[in-house]
Amino acid sequence: PAVEFVAAAGEIGYDQTKVAHLSARSPGSVWQVFKHLGDEVKSGELLALLDAAEVGKAKAELLQAIASLRAREQTVVASSGGVVAPAKLKEAEAAVVEAEIRIAAGCQALTNLGLRVDEADVKAMGVEPLRTKLHLLGIPSGAVKDIDPKTAPNTLLPLVAPMDGRVMSREVVAGEVVDTARILFEVVDARSLWLTLDVKAEDAGRVKAGQTVRFRPDGGTGELTAKLTWRSSQADPKTRTVKVRADLADPDQTLVANTFGAGRVILREEVKAIAVPNAAVQWDGCCHVVFVRDKDYLTSEYKVFHVRKVRLGVRGEKTTEVIAGVLPGELVVTKGSGLMLNELLRGELGEGCACCHPK
Repeated sequence: PAVEFVAAAGEIGYDQTKVAHLSARSPGSVWQVFKHLGDEVKSGELLALLDAAEVGKAKAELLQAIASLRAREQTVVASSGGVVAPAKLKEAEAAVVEAEIRIAAGCQALTNLGLRVDEADVKAMGVEPLRTKLHLLGIPSGAVKDIDPKTAPNTLLPLVAPMDGRVMSREVVAGEVVDTARILFEVVDARSLWLTLDVKAEDAGRVKAGQTVRFRPDGGTGELTAKLTWRSSQADPKTRTVKVRADLADPDQTLVANTFGAGRVILREEVKAIAVPNAAVQWDGCCHVVFVRDKDYLTSEYKVFHVRKVRLGVRGEKTTEVIAGVLPGELVVTKGSGLMLNELLRGELGEGCACCHPK
């Protein structure tokens, strides 16, 4: 078997589309932490609770807007009976619209903080039911039962996992003051990895998406197999290599990210290739040749070796693939083929290419 490939150094890393760096949406202090380094998490699961004054302000403004809407709606109802002047009625209706705008702004402010509320539901509720709903807004139902509403502040901002994965980094403790620029948690889905190879610029043109990649991590005993999914359109300005990437599935999470190794991009595979030992191939100045023993060598009084021009394929550690020039079963010279080449070149000195000479 013969395998033609492009060799390149590579590295296993996390799939960057499955890595989440989580920070607070508003400055505040850490009220409680629920997950720790190495914990498995599910999408929507609570990681920590923050105490943020901006959350309390947004809730208060929404409650004020609802109270204002209810009062102004009553004014409109009372004015529509003809008791007040039309100008007053229009003024009351405008006040209702203003209150509705404030409600929409309050809902949007909470949504921007990650606390989604439905504007239609808010308008249908009274002040007290809305106050109860907003108290623990955004906290997953599984965690609400562990929180005492009497002691929990009205300013809680939950930090939840955006996807299934594992906590790879936790840089937060209860009581600590945090801001929006600081990364508090890193959640990674380690079941999906990227294999990135640095291909030499001269080999990049032979590499394309869909080709098979085989990779052996440093210190590993097995070889990983994947499909090439992407090739960069530019060379790295420092290394002058072209990056290519393959996706690795690791459902059991046995692979280690940020490990280096040796990779091969498979260009062509032949299950049964015609090959000769490396020592049999010689270069005569214009082409590769091998010396093939005549089929009547054992029975003829003339001991003849034929000079064959060959077209080579894949060169391995011990053998070289011959695409054209020899047939299976033919005997070729290995040890001493260099001496035969010297004699051939000396005999044909000045007459051009030895393998193409009429003699």
